Amino acid sequence: MATLQDIGVSAGINILSAFIFFIIFAILRIQPFNDRVYFSKWYLKGLRSSPTRGGAFVQRFVNLDFRAYLKFLNWMPEALKMPEPELIEHAGLDSVVYLRIYWLGLKIFAPIAVLAWAVLVPVNWTNNTLELAKQLRNVTSSDIDKLSVSNIPEYSMRFWTHIVMAYAFTIWTCYVLMKEYETIANMRLQFVASEARRPDQFTVLVRNVPPDADESVSELVEHFFLVNHPDHYLTHQVVCNANKLADLVEKKKTLQNWLDYYQLKYSRNNTQRIMVKLGFLGLWGQRVDAIEHYIAEIDKTSKEIAKERQEVVNDPKSIMPAAFVSFKTRWAAAVCAQTQQTRNPTQWLTEWAPEPRDVYWPNLAIPYVSLTVRRLLMHVAFFFLTFFFIIPIAFVQSLATIEGIVKAAPFLKFILADEFMKSVIQGFLPGIALKLFLIFLPSILMIMAKFEGFTSISSLERRSAFRYYIFNFVNVFLASVITGAAFEQLSAFLNQSPNQIPKTIGVAIPMKATFFITYIMVDGWAGVAGEILMLKPLVVFHLKNTFLVKTEKDREEAMDPGSIGFNTGEPRIQLYFLLGLVYAPVTPMLLPFILIFFALAYIVYRHQIINVYNQEYESAAAFWPDVHGRVIAALIISQVLLMGLLGTKHAALAAPFLIALPVLTIGFHRFCKGRYEPAFIRYPLQEAKMKDTLESAREPNLNLKGYLQSAYVHPVFKGGEDDDDDYDDDKLGKFEDEAVIVPTKRQSRRNTPAASRISGESSPSLPFSGKEV
Repeated sequence: MATLQDIGVSAGINILSAFIFFIIFAILRIQPFNDRVYFSKWYLKGLRSSPTRGGAFVQRFVNLDFRAYLKFLNWMPEALKMPEPELIEHAGLDSVVYLRIYWLGLKIFAPIAVLAWAVLVPVNWTNNTLELAKQLRNVTSSDIDKLSVSNIPEYSMRFWTHIVMAYAFTIWTCYVLMKEYETIANMRLQFVASEARRPDQFTVLVRNVPPDADESVSELVEHFFLVNHPDHYLTHQVVCNANKLADLVEKKKTLQNWLDYYQLKYSRNNTQRIMVKLGFLGLWGQRVDAIEHYIAEIDKTSKEIAKERQEVVNDPKSIMPAAFVSFKTRWAAAVCAQTQQTRNPTQWLTEWAPEPRDVYWPNLAIPYVSLTVRRLLMHVAFFFLTFFFIIPIAFVQSLATIEGIVKAAPFLKFILADEFMKSVIQGFLPGIALKLFLIFLPSILMIMAKFEGFTSISSLERRSAFRYYIFNFVNVFLASVITGAAFEQLSAFLNQSPNQIPKTIGVAIPMKATFFITYIMVDGWAGVAGEILMLKPLVVFHLKNTFLVKTEKDREEAMDPGSIGFNTGEPRIQLYFLLGLVYAPVTPMLLPFILIFFALAYIVYRHQIINVYNQEYESAAAFWPDVHGRVIAALIISQVLLMGLLGTKHAALAAPFLIALPVLTIGFHRFCKGRYEPAFIRYPLQEAKMKDTLESAREPNLNLKGYLQSAYVHPVFKGGEDDDDDYDDDKLGKFEDEAVIVPTKRQSRRNTPAASRISGESSPSLPFSGKEV
């Protein structure tokens, strides 16, 4: 068990690590040749030019201004200068609201920490319960545990203080949550009302289109919406299964990169041709000329792309029973997206279309009927992943202790006898071992989310974040508290009667706070400081810049600014909310460490959002209800655990007063859900109508159909070097301003209440002059 000295050593190591990271970052960021890595956001916006283009040769690569090195922390105040409205315009609402999660943590825990240290710490400290337990029952403890509720004797009236504080913490947390929910709901509505025109404002995604023997999917969709939305339907784009084609295009891109690399290498030394082996990783196999080989492979892949494109365009089996349907107004799109279209609630399902850059195209090819089975399989897989992960995590953490290391490697016993080494291991190793063990988890969870069939990147990240949160709760929190406490107190269990075991667990749960303190310092201090270095993008950029870049466009594509990473960042934040709320009335010693995390992370990620990150999509803070719900869940968990802890302390008179807290918290959550959540899941028709009216007044001659004609065409069919001449933008379809009456070949009236008045050959469906793609 970590002592106060161990915590001090761990704090020193992590503070020193963070400081070193900041110094390295300060040196790297001011070097001209790293400018595109640490200021990539400004390059992508076209607001910054490369400092390597002018000046002396040395100054193009190394900053010779000595004064710049003295101001190595000036990026911190600079990150706080940009006001929030300007930051929204610069980076989008998603990024700003993500930052507000860190600010929410500061607003919640700063007053709680002051109150807990002013009231609870003196109440806990002025007892000698743990000293007596250590002498009489051989229960392990440390100086930190004397600041916790474990140091209060059974039946003590002092537990009333913890109950009053629990109510105070709950009231304050709910108040801050409500004000933040209200603020962000208003920010979302204002952002949607003021943002520029986007295709998703006029478009809905229609799924599970019923099959029809007489009409194609494109004709059926057009017929249905011209009949049921005759005054508002504008155009549509059916969904195709172009996954194989996309793989071929990606393969050609990879081959082209290798060709560029070898051509650039040969241009620098053309005395002899470059030879490569065709075997595994180029280690064995036939030796061939690298440039000729990749030229031949690219030519072969180009022919495969052309063949596959023709098959996708002409094969009806490539067309999925889904379509992006666009309307003339936002009001009409809102009505369609938020209403049931037919008597059968399983057909013609409509939802708001993601913005084009948010669409995850591979999953649109998954049949809708298989989604339920896929999600059921992933629920089962996640259950086993979560609970079977407990075993290796417990094993790794057991090795990250003095006893575990001595047992696994007895020859290290003489090294571990040193007090400093012992402090390093107990105060630093458990946290870093857990963090390293979880390094591949986000990728696994994202693969599972993709298998479930979500059609947007934002929904994939939200599902992955939800599972990551559950995993953290079960494996990082519950497993560490319950199983860790049980192993530490095993000797006490074996030497006492069974009715004493619950009391020992009640004393041991707060003692696990020392492990979480070390984990917070490793993950929340050094980990956040390490984020600002951008080591992976830095290395990748310089490798590409050295071996692949030939033009300015290549250099821009070599930048990898990344994004806020909601699927990994938000669950980590929620773990700190959980730890803070659980341990605030139990072990207030943990709160200052959490406050440092929120403050440091807020500054670091604000800097990254301003200068580096380029968000993949904009959902207008659609994730906030999830954030709010998880903080509420953490609050309820903290209340239930406090009730259980006081139950083991025989606080029979005090504990029942906590029963009302979860009930009141759930009632508060239902109030917020009804009052504020609709702004995140529905678009008010009043707001849509106002925006339509303003736009029609400002741009009365807007060609909306021309604006939407190729917005939801699969990326492999859009302009680029891989496209054939037959598929350029001029041949995406001819558009007419006048109303179009549906052409139909159908012989029955199964799906619509009325037949079309005219049949014909022309069709306004998109793209490629009415062809299904």
